[in-house]
Amino acid sequence: MGVGKKVLNDVKPYMMMILLQIGYAGMYIVSVASLKRGMSHYVLVTYRNLVATLVMLPFALVFEKGVRPKMTLRIFIKILGLALLEPVLDQNLYYVGNKLTSASFSSALVNILPAVTFIMAIVLRMEKLRLRSSHSQAKVAGTICTVIGAVLMIMYHGPVVQFPWARGAHHVDQAASAAAAQSSATWLKGTIAIITSCVAWAGFFVLQSNTLNSYPAALTLTTLICAMGTGINGSMALVAERHDMTAWVVGFDTRLFTVVYSGVVCSGVAFYVQGIVTETRGPVFVTAFQPLCMIITAVLGSVILKEETTLGSVIGAAIIVLGLYSLIWGKSNDIIDKPASSVPEKLALPLTSVAATTAANGNGNGNGSNGTNGGRHVGGGQVAHDVETPAVKGAICH
Repeated sequence: MGVGKKVLNDVKPYMMMILLQIGYAGMYIVSVASLKRGMSHYVLVTYRNLVATLVMLPFALVFEKGVRPKMTLRIFIKILGLALLEPVLDQNLYYVGNKLTSASFSSALVNILPAVTFIMAIVLRMEKLRLRSSHSQAKVAGTICTVIGAVLMIMYHGPVVQFPWARGAHHVDQAASAAAAQSSATWLKGTIAIITSCVAWAGFFVLQSNTLNSYPAALTLTTLICAMGTGINGSMALVAERHDMTAWVVGFDTRLFTVVYSGVVCSGVAFYVQGIVTETRGPVFVTAFQPLCMIITAVLGSVILKEETTLGSVIGAAIIVLGLYSLIWGKSNDIIDKPASSVPEKLALPLTSVAATTAANGNGNGNGSNGTNGGRHVGGGQVAHDVETPAVKGAICH
């Protein structure tokens, strides 16, 4: 019994992360299906954050009762900034990019997030480079690989890769080829939207690491961000869809499923799962499973959505994954070589340091990892896109 329990405890984190990545991949698929059937991304983001708020509110009220810091104007402005960066800019831009490209493409391209955050950390002097150090060299090489992979995915498409399980599912004739040629501009717009969403997401991490120092109630912070995001997105949706109020009607169809799925699975369940896995195995372990979501999404997209994957996307995604693991290796060496106490908490970036994660866990945060969602762009806690997704992000990423 003792041996069996030990094996179960050893296997549990792996199974939880695999199931979590399957959950994220499902979000990519259902969101693309709903968006391409005409669902407004403003409405989707509004409903999704509303569901996330309702899911997180009871936990915040119960587990952080009496420990919430006093709300000040400064903290309120920070939370408002977080709501603008993540639920408003990141999620809307990501869904636009998802709609204009494909689920498999967007799930692959969003892996540039660690590199974007690393570059932002360098610019803001929150990350120091020692070029003679092997782990610093790995981080730089990983960033360069990520950029090269992203550029390759954008600039080169190449022939369509025929997966064994999807043979005969795609029939490309002259009309389809002409439509594909005409949609190249749309594809580029979608790519720009996804990259911009990653920049907003990285900015969210920077501001979040600072906010958690002054407002360490992670569950309450998550609930407030989702609530503010619901209000802001709702106002935007009212303006954007003022000529078609039927856009708010979801019914018992894929739209309702997408809203509930992304809000509960990618914001509620993901928050809990990432928290306990990060606490036991660390953020690097959580991040290492992110490419699995990309693979699952590509498979599901080719089967369910009949999406075509080009050779350029496959090669570019492989290079991005190589860069991602190079960054992870560099950061793991930081963890080994550099004591957490030597990194000031105020300078700790959630995606580029472990100090923020440790501090968050000490405050009931447990999530130290985009999203997920999101994100998620998997809304609600997806480690996506990220090297280390913090607890708050765990509830609202792609």
